[in-house]
Amino acid sequence: MFRMFLTHTPEALELLFPPSARADLARHGTLVLNPGPDVLGGAALARAAAGCDLVIADRQTGLDAAFFDAAEDVLAVMRCAVDISTIDVAAASAQGVLVTRSIPTFAASVSELALGLMIDAARGISRAVTAYRAGQEPGVAMGLQLQGSTLGLCGYGVIGRHLAGLAQALGMRVLITDPAPGALPPGIEALPFDQMLARADVVVCLAPATPQTVGLFGASAFARMKPGALFLNLARAALVDEPALEAALDSGQIACAALDVGSGPDQRPPSRLAGRPDVIATPHIGGQTPQASEGQALHVASQVALLAQGLLPSEAVNAGAATRLRARGAAFISPTGA
Repeated sequence: MFRMFLTHTPEALELLFPPSARADLARHGTLVLNPGPDVLGGAALARAAAGCDLVIADRQTGLDAAFFDAAEDVLAVMRCAVDISTIDVAAASAQGVLVTRSIPTFAASVSELALGLMIDAARGISRAVTAYRAGQEPGVAMGLQLQGSTLGLCGYGVIGRHLAGLAQALGMRVLITDPAPGALPPGIEALPFDQMLARADVVVCLAPATPQTVGLFGASAFARMKPGALFLNLARAALVDEPALEAALDSGQIACAALDVGSGPDQRPPSRLAGRPDVIATPHIGGQTPQASEGQALHVASQVALLAQGLLPSEAVNAGAATRLRARGAAFISPTGA
């Protein structure tokens, strides 16, 4: 039986780790909750988690070398998110701590947000609403009809595949660029990055954040896009050179940008971009639906169930370094027995 510390603040706990998932966790031990409103980190988080075997971390919680140096009791850190960029995996491995991630249960929710942002950007919905609420008469401008337009997807993972299907249902042509796209459904064409940019009326950034994709959308990429194209980012801030995006908006090269991520706190769009009239910004809410949040939380609970059986979850990112778990006497083999 494990003693488990959930890093979520009380507000985040209600949103992101529902009672059903907490009940699943409780079958395998005792839950210890973050009692205060502050996001913990470093040695402070290690003190709060003292005596706990597992730390279940929400997306706002960073786990650095200071935490792993001080967290002498922790056997595993389990991120209730796919992104583990704020976890120092090397420091965890050096201390023998297992790190796991969750799975992308948010394909539908992020894709639906992307579709909403796309329609708003194409038709100026929020601009008109804002003007009316301010007591002004909004200007009437010609919009972009999505049917017959071309959508370019940079990244063809679970979100890209879901969004491509929605776009095709609207009658859009779909182009994708991805280093390993796999088999493509009828009507979807894979192209090199530059060619996709040149042909798309709407470009959506969905690529993972890696050293190779940092700054992928910079001045040269925006210059290759169709004049007046729409740009959406629902991936990570690191993929977009924000000053270059501002310059492309200033020049009219990009007609409108819609952003759910950025360089602001908690990966939100920064205020200097979000406040522009040619930008539609949402505060990193792509995965914020009950179905998506519960799916990830339940998946973390299923990982704990595997550990209770002496099995390593397949989403472990440093399985070979999990020496603290193995020191407890269990074999901790993979679920397949390998």
